[in-house]
Amino acid sequence: MSGEHAALWYGIGCIGLVSDVRRRAQWRRAMLSVFVTQLVNTAAKGVVRRRRPAFEDLPALVKVPTSLSFPSAHSSTSFAAARGFSALAPRLARPLHGLAALMALSRVYLGVHYPSDIAVGALLGSAIGNAGRS
Repeated sequence: MSGEHAALWYGIGCIGLVSDVRRRAQWRRAMLSVFVTQLVNTAAKGVVRRRRPAFEDLPALVKVPTSLSFPSAHSSTSFAAARGFSALAPRLARPLHGLAALMALSRVYLGVHYPSDIAVGALLGSAIGNAGRS
């Protein structure tokens, strides 16, 4: 699944901004939580400096922007968005969280993250997304 730089989530957030004028400020806040998650994730990667999985007989299926793995930015931004956006669109809570889970799990399948990278990313994103809920 694609999702580089949380583009999918910003796209969904923009749809919310345009279609839900009454709660535009809350949509901005939810999108801000995704951005803050990106910043925190980048800082955490710089501190932990864990290398991505590297298996000679099983190369990664996608290219990645850095060699750093922990925590997964795809996982953290996906769960931040799912938490923040689901407060504004409760009927979409399950699909949003399902999409976040698929995005996170795809990173292990693609060979670019360890399961612990996505688990910690999901916890980080959920915590920041909860803070961004209105």
